[in-house]
Amino acid sequence: MDNLTPATKPVKPGSNSGLGTLGGHLARRLVQIGVKDVFSVPGDFNLTLLDHLVAEPELNLVGCCNELNAGYAADGYARAKGVGACVVTFTVGGLSVINAIAGAYSENLPVICIVGGPNSNDYGTNRILHHTIGLPDFSQELRCFQTVTCYQAVVNNLDDAHELIDTAISTALKESKPVYISISCNLPGIPHPTFAREPVPYFLAPLTSNQLGLEAAVEATAKFLNKAVKPVIIGGPKLRVAKAQKAFVELADASGYPIACMPSGKGLLPEHYPHFIGTYWGAVSTNFVGEVVESADAYIFVGPILNDYSSVGYSLLIKKEKMILVQPNRVTIANGPSYGCVFMADFLSALAKKLKRNTTAMENYHRIYVPPGMPLKCAKDEPLKVNVLFKHIQASLVFTKTVFLDSHFVVL
Repeated sequence: MDNLTPATKPVKPGSNSGLGTLGGHLARRLVQIGVKDVFSVPGDFNLTLLDHLVAEPELNLVGCCNELNAGYAADGYARAKGVGACVVTFTVGGLSVINAIAGAYSENLPVICIVGGPNSNDYGTNRILHHTIGLPDFSQELRCFQTVTCYQAVVNNLDDAHELIDTAISTALKESKPVYISISCNLPGIPHPTFAREPVPYFLAPLTSNQLGLEAAVEATAKFLNKAVKPVIIGGPKLRVAKAQKAFVELADASGYPIACMPSGKGLLPEHYPHFIGTYWGAVSTNFVGEVVESADAYIFVGPILNDYSSVGYSLLIKKEKMILVQPNRVTIANGPSYGCVFMADFLSALAKKLKRNTTAMENYHRIYVPPGMPLKCAKDEPLKVNVLFKHIQASLVFTKTVFLDSHFVVL
């Protein structure tokens, strides 16, 4: 705490000072964006910050046995609640949590990764700190996080701390990606005029589509689909990023098209839905789904990620000229045109009002679908027959349908 004047001495969390603190501000911001549980591993660089998080009555600090677990817990929390947060210590903790943050980045999850950083008085001194790689370089951790986060804030000065923290949180929510916030260990408890005792409630302006672009995209898509004979809809993992699951079901209700999900989109669509036909995964799709999708004369792919895994080694029998590609903020029709600044939920809801109901593909699916056969049964005390044994094995295989693909053992 060296070099601090009496006016900037730390205050205890919950004290009645007229000014707010960095730690209190961060705690309130986490509550305001919907975080109730913060996953942490204590270390000497983050202890003061953790005191302020613990003092926030609406935050629950969850201690984890290691940083990687804390990161994955925040990842799961973000999937369930919309945004997650973890707090670790400098370098030894930051480099440990980074694999979980990289996973959150690939899955488009807003995770606030907070690191207790070096004392602000140590910057520029050429000092070597413990729990680092033994060099007077405080940027190693930051440079590692730059590749797996959409924004990085290094808070080592109270004058711009408010701006950096709010910008980081806003960016995580807007881009649905993790961010990195490093906070010098001596700053969380120091009152500062930029921090109100009770922070102004957090507000993020909602994204709105370009109205002319939206109308043009809907008009062109409806024209394309309304002349199709047996169109289908396939949902992908970016439905979660776009918060468009409700709009997706609205489109399915209005259109009558069969709906399938991609393997990485499982859990985002209601599989009990009457028009749900299964998982589309090319050659290893659930029964008859591949045939229905690939024989369609038009398909809407909503939020797909078409990588080697989801495309079974890029072997999908999908033609671009038959595809409507709907991404979180863009719609592309066949080989063109493409419409930007058109957000997925807006587009799906508007398109639902323009489509003619068409159940042909669903009727085709019912026509070709053969349910799994019932295995024969042995009579009491009758010896087990080979055909009965094989039918039991076959029923078990149909139920679990295992696939070994690209070093991943997947159970559908």
